[in-house]
This record gives sequence, C-alpha cells and structure tokens, in this order.
Amino acid sequence: MTTYLRYLLILLCFPLSSLIYQSAAQAEQKSAVRPNILFLFSDDQRADALGAYQNPNIQTPNLDQLAKAGFSFRNAYCMGSIHGAVCQPSRAMLNSGRSLYHVPMDLKGVTTMPQLLKQSGYTTFGTGKWHNHRDSFQKSFTSGTAAFMGGMSNHLKVPVVDLKHGKFENQRMGEKFSSELFVDAAVNFLKTQPADKPFYAYVAFTAPHDPRMPPPSAMKVYEKNHPPLPKNFMPQHPFNNGWMTGRDEALAGWPRQPEVVREQLAEYYAMITHMDSQVGRILGTLKSRGLDNNTIVIFSSDHGLAIGSHGLLGKQNLYEHSMKSPLIFKGPGIPQNESSNALVYLYDIFPTVCDLTHTSVPAGVEGIDLAPIWRGKQDRVRDSLFTTYEDLMRAVRDDRWKLIRYPQINKTQLFDLKNDPAELKDLSKHPDQQARIQNMLMTLKQWQQKTDDKQPLTSEHPKSEKIDLTGRKRKPDKHQPDWIVKKYFDSE
Repeated sequence: MTTYLRYLLILLCFPLSSLIYQSAAQAEQKSAVRPNILFLFSDDQRADALGAYQNPNIQTPNLDQLAKAGFSFRNAYCMGSIHGAVCQPSRAMLNSGRSLYHVPMDLKGVTTMPQLLKQSGYTTFGTGKWHNHRDSFQKSFTSGTAAFMGGMSNHLKVPVVDLKHGKFENQRMGEKFSSELFVDAAVNFLKTQPADKPFYAYVAFTAPHDPRMPPPSAMKVYEKNHPPLPKNFMPQHPFNNGWMTGRDEALAGWPRQPEVVREQLAEYYAMITHMDSQVGRILGTLKSRGLDNNTIVIFSSDHGLAIGSHGLLGKQNLYEHSMKSPLIFKGPGIPQNESSNALVYLYDIFPTVCDLTHTSVPAGVEGIDLAPIWRGKQDRVRDSLFTTYEDLMRAVRDDRWKLIRYPQINKTQLFDLKNDPAELKDLSKHPDQQARIQNMLMTLKQWQQKTDDKQPLTSEHPKSEKIDLTGRKRKPDKHQPDWIVKKYFDSE
C-alpha cells in the first residue's frame, strides 16, 4: 500500500472512530444524568381546585408555586371508567400508558411505568393508594412504605402495608391522617437516597376523596367563609343519566341544598389545603437534600369531581368538572410558568416520563409523549379526545366543541366550550348545529373503533330520561365517620 493510500485511510477512519467514541461518551453522559422522578398524585381533585388555576377561593400555596415553576396542561383528562370506582381504571391507564379497553384492572401481563424504570436502573418507591392489586405493586416497586391497596377508607384508619426485599410485611392500620402518613413515608425515603442513583417516587394521596373529613386546622380557613357555589350548580340533574343514586351521589340529599353543597365544598377544599401543606414538606425535603435541581416533579389527580355541579356530587359523568385533572411538570429543561391547552390524557404521562428518563417506550403503550409541546416543537398531540363511562355515556371534544351521547336514553348534548365552559347551554336542538353533531358522532365512532369500545350509541328500547329524586332515602357507607353521618344523613 502506498504512503498516499495509508494517509487517506487514516483520514477516513479517524472521523468514524472519533464519532463512535463521541457517541458512546454522549450516551454514557446522557445515562449518568437521568433525572429523578417525583410523582405526586391526588384523588378526586377537580382541575380547577388550585389557586394557580384562577380559583381565588382555595388555598394551595405549594401547588401554586409548583405551577409557577413548571408547565401546566390545562386540558388533561381521565379517559373514563368501566365501573363506579373511576379511580381504579384511571390508575390502571396511568401506570400502563394504555387506553381503557386495552388494560386489565390488575395490570397483569402489563409492563408498568415504575416497573420499566426499575428494570432500567431506577430505585422505585411507592406509598399511598395503589388500587390495582398487590401483585402489580410488588413487580413495580423496589420498596414501599404505607401502601394502601384499597379504593377508599376513613382517613384516620387507612389499612397499609410495607414492601421490603420483594415481600409484603408490617400490615397495620395507619396512625395518622392519610396525607401525613404517606408524606412521612416519602420524606423518609428521600432522606435515604444516594445522590448518584436515580429514583422514581410515587406518592398517591387519598385526599381529597371522601370521607371529606379535613383536620380542624385546615378547616379553619373555610369555616366562616364557605366557597361560593359552582357556576353550574343545580338542585338536581335535569335528566336521568343512568347513574343518579350511586354511593358518591348519596353523600347529600335531593334536591341539593345550596348551603349543604357549600359546606361540603369547604370540606373538600380543606382536604386539598391540608394535602398541599404536606406536599410542601416533600418539596422542602427535596431542596434540603440538594435533589431539586435534578428531579422532575409531576403533579396530577386521577379525575375530578362534581361537588354540586350539574346537580351531581361524584365523578360518574362526562362533564368537564369530573373528567379533567390538574397536570403539572416541573424540573430541569421544563419551561416555568407556562401552559398548554392541548388535549391530553393522563396515560400520556407514561411515554413522557420515558422521554425524560431516556427510557425506551415499551410495546402496547398508546399514550403520546408531551415533552415536544413544552419544547416548542408542536402545539398538540391529538385533534380530538374521547371519554366514556360504563355503558351509559360517551363523549368527544375538540378545541371548542363537545358532544355527549347517552345510549340508554338516546339523548345527545352539545356544548360550545369556548363560550360556555360550564356546560350550561345544550345546543343539540339548534338547527344550525345538526351537521356538526353528525360530524362529531362520526368522530366518536372512530374513537370507539380505535379503542375497541363496542358500545352501541343508540338503544332500540330506550329508557325514560325523566327522574325526580326529591326526598329519596340514603344510607351512609361504612367509611364515613360518625360526625359526617350525623351532619349529612341523620338530620334528614
């Protein structure tokens, strides 16, 4: 080989070897700086139940600061539920990245978000409400403290268990208010974490889920100044949506009395205010340990709640107040005090966390990475969004319009969310909107096909939509403390 050819070969090979070396070094550096993930997840918290979200009637200073220091998605939704305990499928979707009809409630055979991170080198820790069976918690977390496997309980009597070395132990009844119990566990975990190993900490509150029994210290803020009624308050829902007398709906009598709703709303807000103070403890621990600069904090809730809106109390409906949740991302590389109106699902969080942690998205995940939105690469991830509840309700919305279909009574509602965000004016009978309704029904059917929802949208033998629940007798469930039973049940 001539000297010239040897020289040419060196020139050709050197850039290639250099690139290979640089690529490997960059990959190693990328892996070394993977951020911690702290996921704070509340229970039954409406999207508007935050001071930072233009609600002057609730005190949430720590969550407000989180929103100001991070990026908010103002149209984040739970897709819906196959049964009354909406919390369970919402958490199944969140932790699987899959849509409602594609995920088992026990997460069997599914790679969960914490399980994936554990496999990729993260220490994973869980505390609080899981609600998707013990086996899936066991495979998902390296350890857990004060984990609650059920759906609801008295907040002063939460049955919890610990996970250590892959086995459950120390089954007991919690001795503190639920939010304090779970935050104690999270703080203790954060205090023991080495700075050189990334962690995923999942803190799932049971607040503000009922029983709405806030500690007296939190209730003081609202005792003499109850929040105003929701703009869309009604004494009764105007028609039978198929879920009018379930457990959640029986927490107050019919017709709804304005002062009773305001009282329960005050208790609901106080639960959130107390939870917010506990969130402050976690964030303070992050900062004191020097972990805040390399930790992504995510805050959300499994869905919303009516609390008097549309004459309802629960989450078993498809109005905005019940299917929307707050959603905030805060941390390195994420813009501060910015927001998006993109239509997103809670199960989009899974692939977004994969992006943030440089982890490959597993097969079966249907959610869409949201990070390109705050990076300015796109302004949306979907043009429409589909929600569903049992065989009773189906809904679809776009940037402005929302259609709800009730198959059992052959009823349709249409709302202009731009001009009527409280969903008070049904435009389904307006002659100018009939073409829009047909187009949206077509979109709804496309969503059904995409998500394997088999529910017909029309009934051959529709039920009556007429209903009057005035004076209907109610019974409290076993979790309600005596003072709530006396206040809201025995007084009737």
